[in-house]
Amino acid sequence: MFRTAVEHAKKHPGLIPQFFFICLGMGGASLYLMRLARGPHVTWNKSSNPEPWNKLDPTYQYKFVAITTDYKTLKKDGPEF
Repeated sequence: MFRTAVEHAKKHPGLIPQFFFICLGMGGASLYLMRLARGPHVTWNKSSNPEPWNKLDPTYQYKFVAITTDYKTLKKDGPEF
């Protein structure tokens, strides 16, 4: 499959940027998926830590981009579990 893509790119040089951006998009999507899979709300091992989100600090930034929320000044509301 890779060989046929290279052959097509040699015959049609206009396809090279398209192949580049497709590979870049697929790589970025897979890296983002890996980031989501390692997040604090995902439980892979329920026996050792069934609720990992309870151990997070209130200053932990949950969102990828937080425009209006300053997580450094937040205080924890509620009991310790």
